[in-house]
Amino acid sequence: MKHIAVLFVCMGNICRSPLAEGVLTHLAHDEGMSRQITVDSAGTGSWHAGDAPDPRSIDVARQHGIDISRQRARQVKPADFETFDLILAMDEDNLARLLQSSPERHRHKIHLFMAYAAGRRDNVPDPYYGAEDGFLGVYNMLLAGCRSLLEKIELDRAS
Repeated sequence: MKHIAVLFVCMGNICRSPLAEGVLTHLAHDEGMSRQITVDSAGTGSWHAGDAPDPRSIDVARQHGIDISRQRARQVKPADFETFDLILAMDEDNLARLLQSSPERHRHKIHLFMAYAAGRRDNVPDPYYGAEDGFLGVYNMLLAGCRSLLEKIELDRAS
């Protein structure tokens, strides 16, 4: 299998995208694919740059054996469009922002996460302003999506 670099993107890079990064990294490790996949996350906004993930994201990840506490939020930068093979937005708003800010030659890399991974045009809801159970729901959605994504990556890279 060839190497692939995946970037998950949400608004502030403290809830959904760091959780997705942790889930895919964990699944890739469990499947023995850590050397074939580079995973990172970023936000379209910069207001949380340098911050750790939301404590509720850290907690839900930890409950499932995943440590995302050392991640730090960052904003998408122009070099990301060159570096990453696959850039996956958590929702339609961030997808639009990515498409607007990316060079045209790299737009083929940018997709809505659930549409690309699972064939469903679903947004991963932002749990930030909700209760803790929203983070568990997002985790479960990301887990299912990342499992599908990993299978898709394996199939695409094997061919």
